Amino acid sequence: MTYQAPLRDILFAIEHLSAWSDVTAQPQYQDIGKEDAEAALEALGRFSAEVIAPLARLGDEAGGARLEGDKVVLPQAFHDAYQQFVEMGWQSLSHPADHGGMGLPRAVGAAASEILNASDLSFALCPLLTDGAIEALLLSGSEAQQNTYLEKLISGQWSGTMNLTEPQAGSDLGRVRTKAERQEDGSYAISGTKIFITFGEHELSENIVHLVLARTADAPAGPKGLSLFIVPKYLVNDDGSLGARNDVRCVSVEHKLGVRASPTAVLDYAGATGFLVGEENRGLEYMFVMMNAARFAVGVQGVAVSDRAYQHALAYAQDRVQSRPVDGSARDAVAIIAHPDVRRMLLRMKALTEGGRALAVATAGWLDLAQPGAGETNADALAMAEFLVPLVKGFCTERSLEVTSLGVQVHGGMGFIEETGVAQFYRDARILPIYEGTTAIQANDLLGRKVMRDGGDTARRFAALVQDTADALSQGGAEAQAIGAALTAALADYTAALDWLMPQAGQDPNAAYAGAVPFLMLTGTLAAGWQLGRSALVAEAAIARDEDVAFMREKRATALFYAQHILIDSAAERARVTLGAGSLLDDAISL
Repeated sequence: MTYQAPLRDILFAIEHLSAWSDVTAQPQYQDIGKEDAEAALEALGRFSAEVIAPLARLGDEAGGARLEGDKVVLPQAFHDAYQQFVEMGWQSLSHPADHGGMGLPRAVGAAASEILNASDLSFALCPLLTDGAIEALLLSGSEAQQNTYLEKLISGQWSGTMNLTEPQAGSDLGRVRTKAERQEDGSYAISGTKIFITFGEHELSENIVHLVLARTADAPAGPKGLSLFIVPKYLVNDDGSLGARNDVRCVSVEHKLGVRASPTAVLDYAGATGFLVGEENRGLEYMFVMMNAARFAVGVQGVAVSDRAYQHALAYAQDRVQSRPVDGSARDAVAIIAHPDVRRMLLRMKALTEGGRALAVATAGWLDLAQPGAGETNADALAMAEFLVPLVKGFCTERSLEVTSLGVQVHGGMGFIEETGVAQFYRDARILPIYEGTTAIQANDLLGRKVMRDGGDTARRFAALVQDTADALSQGGAEAQAIGAALTAALADYTAALDWLMPQAGQDPNAAYAGAVPFLMLTGTLAAGWQLGRSALVAEAAIARDEDVAFMREKRATALFYAQHILIDSAAERARVTLGAGSLLDDAISL
């Protein structure tokens, strides 16, 4: 089936969950209206459905990216699509107008990212990494570096990558060995091997701007000795034109379970010319800007592939005729959407997808409010945004595995057959809880940096916001009250887990961090339920005004299903946190 961007739900989330009026009151967004966001997303939706979505099957069936010599080859359709993508300016959507961007808020950028990734996860990974490079250079690059690289990156004419991982250094970046030797002209010679570099080599863009972590000769050991360097595939002349090929080569591309048309490259740097970003030994600090942008974007990928799987499953369930209904209402076989368990699976897919979307769009609003110049609440907004990002990444990607698996299940035996396309969504989704920091890394970050760093203040402020929504729901109709009651119960589970973890993290770190992933899933489940609760409040008010009643009833029903079938998972996650799984390891597993 053809992908259709879920614009009605996306625009609802932007308008009602992203603090739109507060965000657009900021100077950089004051000329942006909802009609601008709607027009951009409608056009992107058409482009993605017509041009990008057909690439997904093509790239997967063709075996993905392949290496010929030191060049990565992709099907010609990818080149044609990328050129249209650049010509239409889609890379620039949420980047500053000062450097050639459209300057739309991050909530619109997140929505655009969902649409593009739902169309084809492989293709969308190229602009995703470019977005991260843009973020890093905007915050850490010199004026000269910004003038040289940003306009071309924001246009999509050049693409960007993030080079962290090495054969001996995965998530433990303190083990990075790539060397950077100072040259007389102020540049650095970069030497080493980087692995798992997404779109590390390709011919779609005119140039590739690699952001590389490396270590200078006199750097201290460990992560504090890392510096960040710009290493372009082609050196850039003073007039902005492309010069000589730099000494960086792709030596292989990985053969992967999914996202096969996204070249995952092994890059060899042999004295390549690099340019220091910021100060020496602050590279990891700068790279975290790019990593956080990428982590949020990967969470949006989870929402995207979930929606694509849901659309496929819904269409199949409406068309596939099999078996008579269990209630005897028809003598002949009916479409399987009439069967109760198929409906249950579809509703779970829909609720998890819309809950993830709501959480991502709301987080994008906090990220916008956290920008400099956003007002007196800037620090609070930044803390809340940082608290929510690992939830978007961890929760939305883990749930995407469930949603895409359910998509296969709805198809029955046909789901296990590649020709239906749903197996690809399942395979593509599997990387999402792994790259840009595994779920455990997100959970450790949530507990160690986002909860413990301020003594739990932000975690409890989050709880207070959830309680406000639950209280408002308790004053509504029967459906709203049921959602509010479920939200209150889940909040009690969250608070109990938080109260157990806070002292444990200091007294017995192994016990606390053994519960970090369950705590992340509990908090993510609650956060998505909170946003759907907010959606239900908007829907109930609209229904009372007799506005868009069919859509609003659907929103309220989805929130109620989430409350009754998914929020209840919080009790199990609370038990997993507080029972301390790590203490049983020695008895359960022989080491």
